[in-house]
Amino acid sequence: MSFLFSLLVIALMIGALIDIITRDNSLVKFLPKLAWIIIVILLPLIGGLLWFTIGREYGESGLSIPRMRRAERPTAQTDVRPAPPTDTRTTEQQIADLDREIAEWRRREEIEKRRHDGDASTGAVGSDS
Repeated sequence: MSFLFSLLVIALMIGALIDIITRDNSLVKFLPKLAWIIIVILLPLIGGLLWFTIGREYGESGLSIPRMRRAERPTAQTDVRPAPPTDTRTTEQQIADLDREIAEWRRREEIEKRRHDGDASTGAVGSDS
């Protein structure tokens, strides 16, 4: 029994080595041919099985194994620039609007300051009585 197993392992190794050597480089996957040869020689059973399962590319006439296809990358680059602003005001109008906003904020600060000062003076007078 072990003789038969050894004979099958040697046959697998010889078949894998012949296939690796005669195969075109474009049909060898994952590793260069020399690396596959070394793997098959050092690990005859595992190396031969790996070669026939993942190492070789099966052509159209060979064994058809369903494979995942890689997603196609878009050839044209997409434009990632931000869209131009949709504000139709001129620069002068925008500056005038900003000046009005600044004046409004200053008025609000002044009102808050007066309220705060009025509350403080009322509170100080109320504490004396």
